[in-house]
Amino acid sequence: GGDSNEATAKPKRSFYAARDLYKYRHQYPNFKDIRYQNDLSNLRFYKNKIPFKPDGVYIEEVLSKWKGDYEKLEHNHTYIQWLFPLREQGLNFYAKELTTYEIEEFKKTKEAIRRFLLAYKMMLEFFGIKLTDKTGNVARAVNWQERFQHLNESQHNYLRITRILKSLGELGYESFKSPLVKFILHEALVENTIPNIKQSALEYFVYTIRDRRERRKLLRFAQKHYTPSENFIWGPPRKEQSEGSKAQKMSSPLASSHNSQTSMHKKAKDSKNSSSAVHLNSKTAEEKKVAPKEPVEETDRPSPEPSNEAAKPRNTEKDSNAENMNSQPEKTVTTPLKKESVSPENNEEGGNDNQDTENPGNTNCHDVVLVQ
Repeated sequence: GGDSNEATAKPKRSFYAARDLYKYRHQYPNFKDIRYQNDLSNLRFYKNKIPFKPDGVYIEEVLSKWKGDYEKLEHNHTYIQWLFPLREQGLNFYAKELTTYEIEEFKKTKEAIRRFLLAYKMMLEFFGIKLTDKTGNVARAVNWQERFQHLNESQHNYLRITRILKSLGELGYESFKSPLVKFILHEALVENTIPNIKQSALEYFVYTIRDRRERRKLLRFAQKHYTPSENFIWGPPRKEQSEGSKAQKMSSPLASSHNSQTSMHKKAKDSKNSSSAVHLNSKTAEEKKVAPKEPVEETDRPSPEPSNEAAKPRNTEKDSNAENMNSQPEKTVTTPLKKESVSPENNEEGGNDNQDTENPGNTNCHDVVLVQ
């Protein structure tokens, strides 16, 4: 039951795998060589001048004595970083990363290239695969049934295949990668001989290929044979989904333009309402200003300011200023008005206004105001 659930469960993409393989395909952006150019550890190992560490075994001994020894190749985990070097650190910290200068020197060295291809053949046979020609085509080996069964159960070898594919691209054999990945996809999806490898093949192996067209060919092949088809999550979306997304994209600008027009209409309507509200407020404010002038009872009262000025002589400039400020509003008004026409600032200067209103002694104060 658990196996069937795992088989039918929808796979998930790995962010770390995508980031790692993106860096590899784009030649490791911001990569800096941390070693000197004369420290060609990987090239010297393939020239049989130094052994790989920590085992202390030379490349010739590995190719001659380890070939066919599947137990040793399975359980030893330090040789794979030396046989297939990369520009990134592996689990064996004794192994050195490739440098750009070392890659160029490696490609020029025929002795190193010959041994590198022999190491590739040795690992293919370990997986139950054989190299059929110089262009990188592969096929089943003689003992493929036994080795495929082992490969289907030993998933740590999937990491080794990813490293081998990366190293092929670094050292000048990019064209060898696509035939191997196509073969693995065929065995996993069509023949169902190694079904457990299909997740790693689609998540890692395919994306080690730097040519985008080759990747898409492999993804189309995998999508055609993947079961269940609705769980295929790699590569471009289906045509039906893409057409639906296009229709949504076409409808969204129309909806946004309609919403923008309605919002503009609402803004214009709100501005009209606000302007009318301001007009009404200003009108009511004017009515409030005029309203105190309407009562007639106060117009019959004598104005207290002239009586004060008539009783006192104009000795100071303050009094003259007060006179001028008090007299100016009277000239502007066509009808005889009361003291309320004077501004509050003038009331502060005429400090005896309350006393004058209590003593309306001069009956001719209205005439005095007109003369002034």
